[in-house]
Amino acid sequence: MVTAVDVAGLVGYRYRTDDYYEVGREKIREYARAVQDFHPAHWKESAAGELGFGGLVAPATFSSIVAMRANRGLFETVLAGYDVIVHTDQVFEMYKPVVAGARLRTEVELTAVRQVAGKDLLTVTNTFTDQSGEIVQVSHATVIGITSDDVDSGIADVIESVIMSGLEDTGSGTDARSDSADEESDRPATQHSQVSRERLLHTAIRFEDLAVGDELPTRTFQLTRGDLVNYAGVSGDANPIHWHERVASLAGLPDVIAHGMLTMGLGAGFVSDWLGDPCAVLRYGARLSNYTVVEAVSAGGVEFSGRIKSLDPETRTATIVLVAKSAGRKIFGLATTDIRLH
Repeated sequence: MVTAVDVAGLVGYRYRTDDYYEVGREKIREYARAVQDFHPAHWKESAAGELGFGGLVAPATFSSIVAMRANRGLFETVLAGYDVIVHTDQVFEMYKPVVAGARLRTEVELTAVRQVAGKDLLTVTNTFTDQSGEIVQVSHATVIGITSDDVDSGIADVIESVIMSGLEDTGSGTDARSDSADEESDRPATQHSQVSRERLLHTAIRFEDLAVGDELPTRTFQLTRGDLVNYAGVSGDANPIHWHERVASLAGLPDVIAHGMLTMGLGAGFVSDWLGDPCAVLRYGARLSNYTVVEAVSAGGVEFSGRIKSLDPETRTATIVLVAKSAGRKIFGLATTDIRLH
């Protein structure tokens, strides 16, 4: 079993994927459907072209797919002592929209470890660069590592009996080695792209039209078990707590729950639908403090609302506080997104 001392000593461990992830046109559409984001730029080249791009634009949280593949080497080898991983916080920093045809390489780093109530909280940072060598996104995911001491002792056997076949043969796309000092010095210099901060905007909202305290119109999304299964397949998140009732129960959950990244994807679409330009989002972060239960016989609902928290006239940017509720419970703790406006 991995101990807190062992994990703390691994802070700074990192590697780079030895292969790129090529962003496909149809994968963008599949992901957009899975997170119910129907902005035309995710579906039609003509609409993406109107925003200034030569291919379909991926939704804001699309890189979570790439991160999951890249991080597999970390969680299946270096951090293999955990029986269950629970996602608690996620932040996306956007520097350049991800467009069909992009070839993304990922640097994975364990950037922080802390203990809360006797459990390890681990932050993994993914830095995504495209074929131009520029950084297009940086994401920070914080998870709780749970061992067999904290869950039903039979959960590992049940998961083994129901989990998708072939996961161990797909490869993580990494060499699972830390970079040496020599490798670090040989690495080409990278810089954050400025596209997201300098491109011509096509937002439906003008900066002058907003005031602190203004509220976004609420919107409710429905999630069924079919939506959860579809998202699991599209994203590669095969965790059975999202589709298998017994595993969810053994993990201490009341029923099957929606993926945290699925609810974040819904939230990103909620903002971009109001904004009119999905590429005007600069940062998006949320604390996943509760869950959306999806029963077998009825859909689960997630209601989103938002409020303008602050405005910066110099940069013409705004910060929005998002609220997401399911069955009357807030499923996000603090959730904010930073946007640019024309």
